[in-house]
Parts: sequence; structure tokens; C-alpha cells
Amino acid sequence: MANESGTVGWVKLFQNGQHYMKTWPADKRLAPLFPENRVTTATRFGIRFMPPLAVFAMTWQIALGGQLGPAVATALFACSLPMQGLWWLGKRSATPLPPTLLSWFHEVREKLQAAGQALAPVEGKPTYQALADVLKRAFGQLDKTFLDDL
Repeated sequence: MANESGTVGWVKLFQNGQHYMKTWPADKRLAPLFPENRVTTATRFGIRFMPPLAVFAMTWQIALGGQLGPAVATALFACSLPMQGLWWLGKRSATPLPPTLLSWFHEVREKLQAAGQALAPVEGKPTYQALADVLKRAFGQLDKTFLDDL
């Protein structure tokens, strides 16, 4: 049973990473403060280009009659890169916000509520996923000056 829950945990972690990647606002003003923009860009690149690279590496070695071992290792490494990005994003999404970001998170929420946005109450300690959700709404509803406080 522990193995099954571990597998489910990994799948859920990758799903959370994918959701976080889609939720995090890709605004360049956030890039100097958060690594999410770089990790998301690299992960999207990896998802798009690493599987074809893996197939090419395998095909090339088979066509040339070369050694299959290094080609398999290259293919596995290439396919693991986007998974590493999704794993990091999944872990990050569940990480509680540090105190420095916590106050800013609540300020942005208050600005959204003052602008007439209905927000669900915060349950437990806010995570980076909660921050991503709030930032996505703030970029859609508020003027960009809310970033000046960061």
C-alpha cells in the first residue's frame, strides 16, 4: 500500500506542478523576485522539445549502428528534464509563504477585496499556490501599481 500511495503522491505532485505553472502570472516584473518565471519557461521548453530530442538520439544511434546504452541514457535524461521542472513547481506550490511574502499576500488580497472582488477565506497557512491564484486575479483586476509594494 505504501508504494501505491507513493505513486499517487508523485502523480499528484506533477499535477500540482502543472496547475501551478498555468496559474503563475508570467509578468517580467516578478522575474527578479521569483524563480517561477525561469523554471516555467524551461519546463515548457522541455515539454515541447525534449521528447523529440530523445527520439532523435535513439533513432540516430540505431541508424548508425552505434551503441544503444548511451543513446538510452541520453533519451532518459532528456525526458527527465521537464519532469524535474514539474516536480519543483509541484513542491513549490505547496510550500508555505515566508513571513516577508505573507504580509504582501494579505495586502494584495485586501486590495482585491476593496476593488469588489469576492475571495474565499484563507484556509491554513497560505502557500505559493495561493499567492499565484491571488496574483493572477490581481493582474486581471487591479492596476499594476499593486506590485510597487513588493
